[in-house]
Amino acid sequence: MSKDNDDGLHQEPHVTSGTPDNALEVAIGRQVRSYRHEQGLTITELARGAQLSTGMLSKIENGQTSPSLSTLRGVAKALNVPVTALFREYEEERDAVFVKAGQGLMIERRGTRAGHQYQLLGHSPGGAVVVEPYLITLSERSDVFPLFQHDGKELIYVLEGEVAYRHANQIYELGPGDSLFFEADAPHGPEKLRRLPIRFLSIICYARDR
Repeated sequence: MSKDNDDGLHQEPHVTSGTPDNALEVAIGRQVRSYRHEQGLTITELARGAQLSTGMLSKIENGQTSPSLSTLRGVAKALNVPVTALFREYEEERDAVFVKAGQGLMIERRGTRAGHQYQLLGHSPGGAVVVEPYLITLSERSDVFPLFQHDGKELIYVLEGEVAYRHANQIYELGPGDSLFFEADAPHGPEKLRRLPIRFLSIICYARDR
């Protein structure tokens, strides 16, 4: 996995759309600088608030690095704006995000320590509905799995392996080609790993105001 030069966190997925390779980074940098100027912050003040070096923040503003989602969250928090606001300029110019195979953004979630690997395959910075598509890989035998509960609805579609998946009080035996669509506010998650490795798509949708 690639890492940022300064903060040791994962990079954003490589995104292309017939424009320069760093078009996303440049758009994010312009947006960060715009918000910083609007709020009358110096680059040092914003860097301190985001817990970054001034050098790293300068690289972000100039589109010279691919900041991780964790880094952007820190910047957004320091600016008091949603993290999706930092993608606004890029999304205004395009209606698609292309992620190369194996280059989805690696995300830390509660299941990571149980051998779960999460790759975020895209984002929806605008509109009333948030859509979060993940590719999830379960590659390690474990008897402990976290149960998740969150707003919205979720669809999982199994690509490889076999898993007993819990939703509320029901257990579903899922294999390649099987899908499960459910209300995500009920406890849900893997109950038993039948055949490893297990890979499945998870698409979560919820209202942005939540």
